[in-house]
Amino acid sequence: MSTTHVVVVMGVAGTGKTTIGPLLADRLGVPYAEGDDFHPEANIAKMTAGTALTDDDRWPWLDAIGRWAHGRAGLGGVVSCSALKRSYRDRLRAEAPGVVFVHLTGDRALIEERMSRRQGHFMPTALLDSQFATLQPLTADEAGVDVDVAGSPEEIAERAVAALSALDAKGAPA
Repeated sequence: MSTTHVVVVMGVAGTGKTTIGPLLADRLGVPYAEGDDFHPEANIAKMTAGTALTDDDRWPWLDAIGRWAHGRAGLGGVVSCSALKRSYRDRLRAEAPGVVFVHLTGDRALIEERMSRRQGHFMPTALLDSQFATLQPLTADEAGVDVDVAGSPEEIAERAVAALSALDAKGAPA
C-alpha cells in the first residue's frame, strides 16, 4: 500500500509509536519523522525530571510537527506524536488539514510493562497515569483509526495498514 496521507501515530507513552511509526512508514512507502525530535530541550528536561508538560509547553512542539506534516501534504509521511487531547489534534489539523491518525491503544498493564523495559528514553513510567488522565480518544468526526498494541510490532503495523486501507475505502480526506 502507498499513501499520500500524512499519518500521525498517536497514543500514550509506551504504546510503541517510535517502533510502529517506522514500520508503518516502510509499509506505506513514505518517510518517517520521530515526534520526540521536535521537542525543545526544555520539554525533554521537564519530562526527564518526571514533570508533565503543560499545554503551553506543547504548543511549539505541536506547531513544529504540524509544519513538517504540512510540508508532506500530498506526498505522504508518518510522524509519531502523542496527540492525546482533541485540542492537540485540532492544532495539528490547523497546520496540516489532511492528517490521519493511527491511535495505538492497549491494556494499561501491558503498556506499563513495555515502558519499564525501555532503555535510554526520557519519559519515566511514573508519568503514565498523567498520560492516561489526559487522553481523549479519537471521535467519530476525526479521520483516524484505533489499533490495538497487543502482539509483535510487525502484527501491529499490519493491523494499522489494514485499518488505514479500510478508512481510505470509506473516503478519508486526502
